[in-house]
Amino acid sequence: MKAELINPFLESARVVIEQVANVRPSTGQLGIKDVKFSERYLWIMIGMTGQMQGDIVFGLHEEVALRMVSAMMGGYAITQMDEMSKSAISELGNMISGNASTMLYNQGVHVDITPPKLMHSELFDGFAVKKALTIPLIMDGIGELDIQVLIA
Repeated sequence: MKAELINPFLESARVVIEQVANVRPSTGQLGIKDVKFSERYLWIMIGMTGQMQGDIVFGLHEEVALRMVSAMMGGYAITQMDEMSKSAISELGNMISGNASTMLYNQGVHVDITPPKLMHSELFDGFAVKKALTIPLIMDGIGELDIQVLIA
């Protein structure tokens, strides 16, 4: 797994989050860790096909997701992950991945992305623990968004 595979997703996430939530995220420590579903976490999974095969997974605590959706809605207080909130947080993952796939294309790597699949830890069984290249984005006033790349 090459560390440079995460760079387009990291750069895209910075740009998209700054545009939609009006906050400039800072970057945490790059590492490899087991992707496992934690309590009260939401996971946005987007598949990659083409010259890169695998998944991009964005993980965030439910409270962070609520704050992110609130920021995306211009500061309107969001208190529960209803259908609109789930749609908004899924679209965030879609926007980041779509932008990253354009960056990859411009580097000569042809990929397609699948629609986002939102998973809630309490409702998801049977996910095999996998190793992922991961980097957290820290967003002041919102929390942490983990970008995890599971590419073969």
